Amino acid sequence: MFKNVFGSGFLVRTAHVILTWVITLILFLHDTELRQQEETGQLVQPVLFVLLVLGSVLLYFAVSLMDPGFILSEDRDLQFTLGVTEEQQDMIPPTTKSLRQRRCGHCLLQQPMRSKHCQTCQHCVRRYDHHCPWIENCVGERNHRWFVLYLAVQLLVLLWGVRIAWTGFSAAPSWQQWLRSDGVLLAVATLLALLSLVVLLLLGSHLYLVSLNTTTWEFMARHRISYLKHCGADENPFDRGTFHNLWGFYCVWGTVVWEQVYFREGSDQV
Repeated sequence: MFKNVFGSGFLVRTAHVILTWVITLILFLHDTELRQQEETGQLVQPVLFVLLVLGSVLLYFAVSLMDPGFILSEDRDLQFTLGVTEEQQDMIPPTTKSLRQRRCGHCLLQQPMRSKHCQTCQHCVRRYDHHCPWIENCVGERNHRWFVLYLAVQLLVLLWGVRIAWTGFSAAPSWQQWLRSDGVLLAVATLLALLSLVVLLLLGSHLYLVSLNTTTWEFMARHRISYLKHCGADENPFDRGTFHNLWGFYCVWGTVVWEQVYFREGSDQV
């Protein structure tokens, strides 16, 4: 289920963890409300903040090391023809004839619908979304919901960190003296604000795509994807409505046979 901790992403993960705890330490060492509450014995907010930071780090490692849905061998029970009748196969337009036998040219395994080969991970991934250099892992069928949860928790940590850093700024007679006393805190607050913006945009885009039951790869490259390029610009064969899309994403566990969803949608439109 989990990959080797000391794989190619070891340096990325180490840098992430070190940066996280260094920033947390700076927020405690400067005269912020965290330090003031710690000194006066009011430990509720400091403890909650540390627990939230710890939770974000644990989620980061879970998403980073989790199997995103690698296809390591051909599963005969999940091949393309499962649940699809011969009549439905005959309904496939000529432009999508390659859907009948779609085999990866790199790992030579038959690819289920919505899967894609990742050049970085060197594996095909079920319901491939994208390869994230931040976690040094693919985001796919098994870890996508955890990736979105991680983004939400990380955003809370970053925004809370910006607020804490703001409480540590103090007045000074001149800009030079202020920069000497609060320069490090200013750099931390700026970094946290920029990261907050990036994570907010990522979280918003993923929630939007999830509500449509589409992936980043399908959204960006639908004109090159065999099972989508014949569809209209606003047509998504996997869209079952916002509620059902969100319910299926967060509450339905296990492998989904997307071929059944694809042909069921096509049958409803005929």
